[in-house]
Amino acid sequence: MSDKNGSSGKPDVDALREEIAQTRADLGETVQALAAKADVKARAKDQVEQTKQKVKAQAAEATHKAKEVAATASDKVRTVAAQASDKAKGTAVQVRESGAMDKAQGAKEQVRSNPVPVAAVLGGVAALIAVILIIRRRRG
Repeated sequence: MSDKNGSSGKPDVDALREEIAQTRADLGETVQALAAKADVKARAKDQVEQTKQKVKAQAAEATHKAKEVAATASDKVRTVAAQASDKAKGTAVQVRESGAMDKAQGAKEQVRSNPVPVAAVLGGVAALIAVILIIRRRRG
């Protein structure tokens, strides 16, 4: 009988117990994996968290791009404003150098001191317009 229980043909009891323990451990891991897949609430939370992270990353990227565009636009505005300011200063210098301001000021003072020539010019223009209208009526 020692042949039947010996090491010749049948597996050892300790080896069988070890194999059973390993099978139980594997089965436990499989059950845990299936339970995790079946836990809809936990999976939904994970999906929500992943979506939050994606949205935060996209928002950060969009903010960064917007800041870059704003900085570029601001630089362009400053450049154009500086150019316009330089042109305005140059024009002001040209006006001062040409004496146009002095001439305009002199004409203003002359009109204030003697408004009759201006009134005469306006009356002449009105008379000319009246003559043109009368001629057109006679021809038409």
